[in-house]
Amino acid sequence: MKEYLRAALIAAIFSFPLICFGQQGSGGETGSIRSSAAYSEILLRKTDIQADIVAFSADYTEANPKIIDLRFELAALDILVAKVLAVKPSETGKLTLALGKLIVRKAELDTDLARLTRSYNGEHPDVKRARRRVEIFDAAIKEVLR
Repeated sequence: MKEYLRAALIAAIFSFPLICFGQQGSGGETGSIRSSAAYSEILLRKTDIQADIVAFSADYTEANPKIIDLRFELAALDILVAKVLAVKPSETGKLTLALGKLIVRKAELDTDLARLTRSYNGEHPDVKRARRRVEIFDAAIKEVLR
């Protein structure tokens, strides 16, 4: 699982400049994407997480499981928002509120899976169930963005 967390964090670090400076999408035209319901839903969750990190940082160290989970979920959302920003401006009709909720829920499930794999091995029934839930949400997101 450490490899999964490391990969998610690395991907988030490298996608951060692209996300911040709007260099995703065709021709840098991200205005219609950034005004979509899906992007707004994801941005709302990212803002909640960032606020929680600031609030909890006063009382907890970076090694605290709560902080680790929040940072993991933020990294997962950064990866998923990159997929949203890669949508062609002509296909912004796909970026509905339901898609935003699917993406936010998938990031939460990814975080749950990461938490479980820190405690159990990959063959534990809870880990298998969590992995299957992540796969189901991932398939739904891919279907919408297809």
